[in-house]
Order: sequence, then structure tokens, then C-alpha cells
Amino acid sequence: MAHPKRKISRTRRDKRRTHDKLTPKQTTICQTTGVEHLPHRAYFFEGNMYYNGKLVAVKQTADTSDAQE
Repeated sequence: MAHPKRKISRTRRDKRRTHDKLTPKQTTICQTTGVEHLPHRAYFFEGNMYYNGKLVAVKQTADTSDAQE
């Protein structure tokens, strides 16, 4: 079974582990709706979809679908 010939020092071990940490996700607050969301992503607020502070998609209600029939 393979094993190291020399002991790896704490410094060398810790250098390898420097990137093994979690960072909190960065969020922004929309100036239009005041909702906290991920930047450069579309998000939902009260059933409507927003992107860059602009309304992208409107929630369809049952009343509008009945009017079309």
C-alpha cells in the first residue's frame, strides 16, 4: 500500500486547502421592487417576473383565460 515517504508539513497542507471554503452568495436589492435577488438573474415578485428592474412576464390569472374562450 502506498504511503508518503516524508511527512507533509502543516504549511504545505494548509496551502492546498486554502480554496476549500464556502463564500456567501452575493445578492442585490432591486430599486424598482425592493426584492433581494441574485445579480444578472430574473426573479419573481408577486407572481410576475422581473429582470434589470423591468417587468418581463406577467402572471396569468383565471379571469383572463376565461375571457379568451
